Amino acid sequence: MSDATAAEPVTGDEYTFDDVSVVMGTYNEEAAIGTVLDDIDRVTDGRASVVCVDGSSDRTAEIARDHGARVIEQEPQGYGVAVRAAVLAADRPVVVTTDCDDTYPMDRLPDFLDRINDGYDVVSGDRLYWGAETMPGFNRLGNRAFAAVASALTGRRIHDTTTGMRAYRQELVQKIEWTENTGLSAELLLRPLMREYDVCELPIEYGERAGETTLDPIQGGLAIGKSIVKVCLEERLR
Repeated sequence: MSDATAAEPVTGDEYTFDDVSVVMGTYNEEAAIGTVLDDIDRVTDGRASVVCVDGSSDRTAEIARDHGARVIEQEPQGYGVAVRAAVLAADRPVVVTTDCDDTYPMDRLPDFLDRINDGYDVVSGDRLYWGAETMPGFNRLGNRAFAAVASALTGRRIHDTTTGMRAYRQELVQKIEWTENTGLSAELLLRPLMREYDVCELPIEYGERAGETTLDPIQGGLAIGKSIVKVCLEERLR
């Protein structure tokens, strides 16, 4: 079984943070959204654009706008619906997804951009490489199981199927039809991987969550597992 990192890709355009859109779906994240946006601004010298698709009932959208983010408001319809809208709304050549709960290391944005400039189409953050000790044990076990199933179905070694921090070339994001909701994070990796795009995984740190999660680990886990199987079977039948 080969690793998710493909053969060395061919380099192309040299992108800077002026070419980057950082996007996220937000739902009642007023405890963390300001910190995340401050970190993005600091790391990119204010050059990256930020898009938030928000369904909050708290001050998340207000705080995001105060920090210069573009906010698209929609009725809450689930994680994937919000993130898909954010990804497709990005207007720059490189799209970086992240979560708004301060768990992902914005200081690593330059490393993601470097990998895109190395020629990769997708750069996927691997939270489990260093153990992800801040992640609840049940979630950590589930994520390892998702990666094992996805690896078996794709024939490529995948370490973290559901990470929320990735970088993509915009043309890839626009070309593929995304169908999943709770399982969108897995789909955003699996469809490009199975279509032979150049994909690599990048070990990242994973921090303590700020605020409460709204995802039920049992129901959410079942939905993600179902999405992984569905997406892989669909791609095999293309």
